[in-house]
Amino acid sequence: MKSEKTKTNLLHKFIGDKAFYKMVLAIAVPIMIQNGITNFVGLLDNIMIGRVGTEPMSGVAIVNQLIFVYNLCLFGGVSGAGIFTAQYFGQKNQEGIRQTVRFKIWIVAVITLITTGLFVFAGDRLIQFYLQGEGTAQGAAATLHYGKQYLWIMLTGLLPFMMVQVYSSTLRECGQTMLPMKAGIVAVGINLVLNYILIYGKFGIPALGVQGAAIATVISRYVEAAIILLHTHRHKEQNPFVVGLYSTLKVPGNLAKKILVKGMPLLLNETLWAAGVAVLTQCYSIRGLNVIAAQNISNTISNVFNIVFIALGDSVAIIVGQLLGAGRMKEARDQDNKLIAFSVFCCTCVALAMLAMAPLFPMLYNTEADVRELAKYFIMISAIFMPQNAFLHASYFTLRSGGKTIVTFLFDSVFIWCVSVTIAFTLSRFTTLPVTAVLIFVQLGDIIKCIIGFVLVKKGVWLQNIVA
Repeated sequence: MKSEKTKTNLLHKFIGDKAFYKMVLAIAVPIMIQNGITNFVGLLDNIMIGRVGTEPMSGVAIVNQLIFVYNLCLFGGVSGAGIFTAQYFGQKNQEGIRQTVRFKIWIVAVITLITTGLFVFAGDRLIQFYLQGEGTAQGAAATLHYGKQYLWIMLTGLLPFMMVQVYSSTLRECGQTMLPMKAGIVAVGINLVLNYILIYGKFGIPALGVQGAAIATVISRYVEAAIILLHTHRHKEQNPFVVGLYSTLKVPGNLAKKILVKGMPLLLNETLWAAGVAVLTQCYSIRGLNVIAAQNISNTISNVFNIVFIALGDSVAIIVGQLLGAGRMKEARDQDNKLIAFSVFCCTCVALAMLAMAPLFPMLYNTEADVRELAKYFIMISAIFMPQNAFLHASYFTLRSGGKTIVTFLFDSVFIWCVSVTIAFTLSRFTTLPVTAVLIFVQLGDIIKCIIGFVLVKKGVWLQNIVA
């Protein structure tokens, strides 16, 4: 009898009712659709470049890895203010939301200026950082050439991308996920069509290869920015925070200080975490230039499947953040438990589908057989560890929603540099283990982070209202 009661309590703790899942999916599904379409089109883009050849694919992959660091810097920059935006929305404080948007504009502008300067003056050396593994000199030179072509055009798309991050993040934190999704769908559709035309040279346009891929991406980013910004400002009744938004760009000193105190660890976290991922990729590339190509194939399909735990992580930040801002602590804890359980369950199902795809997906690429074989094993490893990553992602956003940004900094970026990078660096340079074994050991190291995350979430250190 007692065991039956315990079982019922556990089910009630981790499984919600129909209304709960309806609310979660109303937030998560539009984000999944937007990210899913973006990543699916990214997958098609990748296949298009992959069919041009291994060196063009590797050059684009390296530059995208570098731009990924910039993307996460922006994400970290807007996330610090976003904690306040979600809680201000819970209070129905439009002026508070307005001030957080202004802060976001300043922070993304600074990040974009620094990034542009870094790529202009040190872009070549950053790409060459990944070309130190085994392979021919001709292959490395060709990869560098294609990478530089792609990078210079992609720099022109940073401005619209930064504004999309400011507006999309704010709309989501205010519970509006449909507009960013719709704009994303239009943008990726344009990107896909232009990729086909410009990469291969259709309808009388010359074949531009990697340059065509970059031009298509930049155009699609300007279209996405135009849709989101124009629609948001034309619907003031739905988005009252835009009224008087640009009457000043001043941010009250006390709020700026609070956001910086909470947000700077997030910005540093995302930057250092992304840089850690870039260094991990470089460690793997020591095993040969074919590793970069294989990882590119694996990451492309993984990104499509990862949308599930990414969207559910965003849902944790939005739902729990709003409940904390409204002072409903008990409800926040209860819904957080159910959200984490739901995320792990969904990703276990997704991982099984990914395992089935592993032998088939690499066959779409016009590359060497050993690259395809290596990509297959990379995909399988990613699938096996997906439920673990889902738990980590949900735990991270739980801690972040309550403003525990120092904790998330230690939990995320300090961990990747002290544990993951250390494992990868040591094994890649001081052992003869194959790259797949190195990758498995790095993933196993995350078990330590799972234990830490479980303890912190269970203790409820994140249960606080930071805008009261």
